[in-house]
Amino acid sequence: MRWVLVAVVVCATVFADLLQSHEMKRAGEQSVSARGFARLLHTIARRRLLFLGVACNAVAFFVFMALVQTEPLSFAVPASSASYVLETLLAKFVLHEQLGARRTAGALAVLAGVLLIGG
Repeated sequence: MRWVLVAVVVCATVFADLLQSHEMKRAGEQSVSARGFARLLHTIARRRLLFLGVACNAVAFFVFMALVQTEPLSFAVPASSASYVLETLLAKFVLHEQLGARRTAGALAVLAGVLLIGG
């Protein structure tokens, strides 16, 4: 059951971050002034996928709470960091971001850590 909870946390986190990044990139650069903040709120209110991303964040949060009720935090946090690896891959292939050697090596190091704690 613990791996099911980890999988749900990871997937929900990945979808949330991917949707939020996609929608905010579509919105373009925003100003931090009072007028810019109001415009940002208006932009956010019109983005359905952004709200779906927020809902995914809520799912990830509550499932993570269920995970730490049954598993040690020293397992739950590293295992859920598998989302970093999946997000890095999806950022490259879905959002068409550039990955350098250092970023790829970092993602592989996180993956190695997840595999180590999983055993």
